Amino acid sequence: MKSLLGRFRYNRLASTFTILATLSACILFGSFLAHQVRGQEAQVSSSDASPLKVPAPRELSTDFSRIAKEVGPAVVNINTEILPKQQQNRRRGPHYMQPWSAPQQPQQQQPPDGDDDDQGPQGGQGGQGGQGGQGGQGGQGGLQDFFNRFFGGQNPGMDGGDDGQERESLGSGFIVDPRGYIITNNHVVDKADRIFVKLASDPEGNQGRSAKIVGVDKATDIAVLKILTDAPLPTVKMGNSDGVQVGDWVIAIGEPFGLAKTVTAGIISSKNRTVEPGTSGEFQHFLQTDAAINPGNSGGPLLDMAGEVIGMNTAIYTQSAGNEGIGFAMPSVAIVDVYNSLIGPDHKVIRGSIGISFAPNPSSAVARVYGFKSGVMISAVTPGQPAAKAGLKSGDVITTIDGKNVKDGDDLVANISVRKPGSTVDIGYLRNSQTLHATLSIADRDKMMAAINAASTDEGDDNQNRTPGNISPAKLGITVQDLPQGAPAGLHGVLIESVKPGSFADDIGAGNFQGGVIISVDTPTKRNPIHNVQDFQAVVAGLHSGEDVALEIVDPQHPNNGNNYLGGTLP
Repeated sequence: MKSLLGRFRYNRLASTFTILATLSACILFGSFLAHQVRGQEAQVSSSDASPLKVPAPRELSTDFSRIAKEVGPAVVNINTEILPKQQQNRRRGPHYMQPWSAPQQPQQQQPPDGDDDDQGPQGGQGGQGGQGGQGGQGGQGGLQDFFNRFFGGQNPGMDGGDDGQERESLGSGFIVDPRGYIITNNHVVDKADRIFVKLASDPEGNQGRSAKIVGVDKATDIAVLKILTDAPLPTVKMGNSDGVQVGDWVIAIGEPFGLAKTVTAGIISSKNRTVEPGTSGEFQHFLQTDAAINPGNSGGPLLDMAGEVIGMNTAIYTQSAGNEGIGFAMPSVAIVDVYNSLIGPDHKVIRGSIGISFAPNPSSAVARVYGFKSGVMISAVTPGQPAAKAGLKSGDVITTIDGKNVKDGDDLVANISVRKPGSTVDIGYLRNSQTLHATLSIADRDKMMAAINAASTDEGDDNQNRTPGNISPAKLGITVQDLPQGAPAGLHGVLIESVKPGSFADDIGAGNFQGGVIISVDTPTKRNPIHNVQDFQAVVAGLHSGEDVALEIVDPQHPNNGNNYLGGTLP
């Protein structure tokens, strides 16, 4: 055995020496050949070789370069300053992106986000513009944590009062009138103490011309500025965003991260995109694009291949505070309407309202229970406002406006909001499967919203004196209890204590309404008001598999915010 092992080791050693010797020979031979090849350099004649020449510059015209040259002079840089304010308290707000700021030191720049402990914005409440929908869930997580505006929101030091230093930020805009009228985003100039506009023709290092705000519209995030000029300025040409199709090429021009005259290209990814729930996004229905948009692009134009402005770059959806291929631009049709109002004598946009809130996307089961295929189901009616005065109630379904069918909440808002306060409108609606009509007088949306907000601050908060819950039949999976003492006067129903995961109630979203009050359990054939646990259990016990069921729920702390309608088909 030892002899075999020794022979094996010897053979391996011999093989190793053989391999090394072979490699050494190959290396020497290769070196010799290389030396021979290099030696031939002096023996090769190159007298017949022609020298290369750099040709004269030539323009290879494309639509992209043509548009950039034509539109570029009308795109401006907007530089704002926020001066320090003594003893100004900073309020916590949405966890929005910090505005782009010039580096304080070479190779250093501001971090893309604010404090890590800033919370996301709360879900929007039911709109009142004509009116808006019931808001989605807000707070941390979900869309709002990643939907970052470029300049909006409260961020460290942005109020100018945290460290006593001036704050500077950059944005973009575009000239629409040769006399010096410029369109940009409201959040670019919001809270600014000084605004400067730098033209493409201005020399480097020039801060720009002082600008004044003509008017702003926070609902659409649009602002109009004015600068003085001795000569007509270059302007963009406005296009019609209604003709844009998904897949169309688009170009964005602006000043991302302070890099002037930057041009990026992409396509339209989607249309009519709403990214904020409730009243916050009531008038913001964006074009979505994958053209690179970053902080500093905000307020700049989005152009079609005819070189016409079909949108204004406004926001991005990001997890990194930079471009990830999902940007949002306000459509030109909306921009033109708002601009024309802001340059008017009042310098503001006046929108109509009828004083209701509604759930924007009720389930098909809810629609079947309450007997409508299209229309808008009212979740709340504002006391003292047009709808309330005309007798409309929560649960009514608006189906027509002046005889024209209403498809959904967006359709209703678009129709009512453009009407002048004081004008009248005929509303057709369903109540208990009966078609009714009412004549309403249009109210001023801004005044109504102010009244609603004032009323909301006066509402109390009662979470005390809860009694032990009672388990409802397993077919729903909800733990409910009677209303505690001190519940708001006139409120009836049962309090949602908990919702069993995976149950019918969980599937229809009742888990998001723990602490809410179920005031009615309805089916296509019967409405069942609930006053106590016994009522609730009796109604639920009579429900059958395959039956459409809708729960009408209110927030006991804010009953004026409207009713929520959750529905589904019992398994």
